[in-house]
Amino acid sequence: MARNPRRDLLAGMTVAIVALPLALGFGVSSGLGAEAGLVTAVVAGALAAVFGGSNLQVSGPTGAMTVVLVPIVARFGPSGVLTVGLMAGVLLIALALLRAGRYMRYVPAPVVEGFTLGIACVIGLQQVPHALGVAESGGEKVLPVAWRAVQAFAAAPNWSAVALSLGVAGVMLAGARWRPAVPFSIVAVIAATLAAQLLHLDAAATIGDLPAGLPAPSLAFLDVSALGSLLAPAVAVAALAALESLLSATVADGMTVGQQHDPDRELFGQGIANLAAPLFGGIPATAAIARTAVNVRSGASSRLAALTHAAVLAAVVFAAAPLVSAIPLAALAGVLLATAVRMVEVGALRAMARATRSDAAVLVLTAAATLVLDLVYAVIIGLVVAGALALRAVAAQARLDEVGLRPDLPGGHSDEEHALLAEHIVAYRIDGPLFFAAAHRFLLELSEVSDVRVVILRMSRVTTVDATGALVLKDAVEKLNRRGIAVLASGIRPGQRQALESVGALALLRHEGREYATTPEAIAGARRHLEHAGLLPAQHHPLPAPRPHRIRKAPR
Repeated sequence: MARNPRRDLLAGMTVAIVALPLALGFGVSSGLGAEAGLVTAVVAGALAAVFGGSNLQVSGPTGAMTVVLVPIVARFGPSGVLTVGLMAGVLLIALALLRAGRYMRYVPAPVVEGFTLGIACVIGLQQVPHALGVAESGGEKVLPVAWRAVQAFAAAPNWSAVALSLGVAGVMLAGARWRPAVPFSIVAVIAATLAAQLLHLDAAATIGDLPAGLPAPSLAFLDVSALGSLLAPAVAVAALAALESLLSATVADGMTVGQQHDPDRELFGQGIANLAAPLFGGIPATAAIARTAVNVRSGASSRLAALTHAAVLAAVVFAAAPLVSAIPLAALAGVLLATAVRMVEVGALRAMARATRSDAAVLVLTAAATLVLDLVYAVIIGLVVAGALALRAVAAQARLDEVGLRPDLPGGHSDEEHALLAEHIVAYRIDGPLFFAAAHRFLLELSEVSDVRVVILRMSRVTTVDATGALVLKDAVEKLNRRGIAVLASGIRPGQRQALESVGALALLRHEGREYATTPEAIAGARRHLEHAGLLPAQHHPLPAPRPHRIRKAPR
């Protein structure tokens, strides 16, 4: 992607407008206040942009991290959160030095979707007290806190706060469908603030005074004797920061052509950011998927955009603190309620639920554990269950193979077809299960294809496909198509179709008429594609070819 400084500056300013109310809201939700959210967005956002492994990533306070921090604040207080952030930074740097970034990609898609759904529910429940205009009762679990807020509202209703929060959320959700490129969050917050001031809505509590500038760095919060008791929360924060940051970087790569993040450098950059943010009173940070997506869609091509985002927010801290202090808490609650709603991708959830029963079970279990327990336990439970179900599926298929029940689909090639492969086409035979443990290796290998115009995926020997494998296959097809490489598939078995259909992989192949029953038919289709594109001369006789490439997914 060619660099365009002017475009990067505009993208950075756009992201800053989107990030401002989110930074304020997540700071308030964490329990450390709006100032902590702004400081995190400025300090962590700048350092992660410089030292991180993605050119397009935008970092700062996020909803997922806030969910983890609330119980830490309740148990250890603000100083405990700052110490946890510092320790998490050290752990992230250690993960980077151990080159652990590559292993984060093996988290199955149902675990990620269930995790996201659970986080969205928790964020929404966290906003109930401010949205209803009642004082927070405190506590680690969001369900009891939300219930007590509802009871307090029933005893003394505050309709001004409800109107502000629902108005802001409604404007954001409706505006996103009407004009997705317009940052309606800041528009809605400004309107709500003006309404509260002009209508003298005294019942609507505001952010309160903010310092006009960043505080001086300090380690006064550090209590060495408490490090042992804070180790477990620090591990949870570091694990979440690693998972969310690498997931966000992967999303950014998928939205562009030619961008590829370095996972270990990304962990290092997040470690540096989390080491520095607590010194200024900031909360632990991670990459923000929503802000990263806005950055990419706004035309960003380099780290300058993320740095501009941090610089604009710093200017707000120094120049507009009095204006920001007048924002009603109910308005910020509305921003986060809308954010929680937009986090839930109904299409992705439906795809996971329809893929296989195992994927649906993992998704529901992870979401429930996220809501009832905590995020790290939820991911661990999801991984363990997904791994157990995947091993059961592989073992069941192995038993079927032993008694000879696997279909023997035709797949031979004549010398003429081999010659065509050598000159224009690469054929891959995929053996064994295509599930989460092996899917990303498949994507990496397939993405390295070069100097070809057609790729044929021979899938008659694939034994198992789960939702992650189907999503990775779809991603590989889309990436190759963007590079001008046609992808054809042959021998897709009936048992694989449900997972492939649920995520749209089959529709992608059928749209171009690129699914075939057998490999010879696929090769004939490849020849027609090349002839239609004017890439295969009439009477073309290339040299003999080696045997087609083979990707082996797992020992059988």
